[in-house]
Amino acid sequence: MFTGQQVAGLLSELGITHVTTVPDSTIGPWFDDIAAANVDIVQVCREGEAWAIAAGLHLGGSNPLVLIQCTGLFESGDALRNAVHDYRLPLFGMVGYRSYLSQASLPGDTCLKFTEPVLDAWQVETRFVDEPDRIGEIADLYRNCQSAQKPGIALFAEGRA
Repeated sequence: MFTGQQVAGLLSELGITHVTTVPDSTIGPWFDDIAAANVDIVQVCREGEAWAIAAGLHLGGSNPLVLIQCTGLFESGDALRNAVHDYRLPLFGMVGYRSYLSQASLPGDTCLKFTEPVLDAWQVETRFVDEPDRIGEIADLYRNCQSAQKPGIALFAEGRA
């Protein structure tokens, strides 16, 4: 849905210093553009590590962003809970909503059933963006969350459409 250039521009605009991520078929192709924007990419083995490393980067004075897919959100729930609720860190994530735009490659994908209820359960302010021209809403959410010193997640539509 977004191009690598759009995402890199957004990250630059927000002053993001690091992206912690496990690449998928949507996120991985953005890496060259993100790196060209002078944002460090920290690839991790599991998504729970992305939240933990983002927490350490934040505590060290950097401005990280977690970039994962919703299946990784499911896997990383305890790390997210610990970082944003127990430690009260204002971490921000962009989470790809797998199969939202099309279920052709994964018919019956249960991500569409569980993603939003899981985000609701974690009580993190979330904004769903399903059109490329709405990328500015991610910046708005990020700025609002940072101003209030609270975490946030931009959920963005993925899948071929």
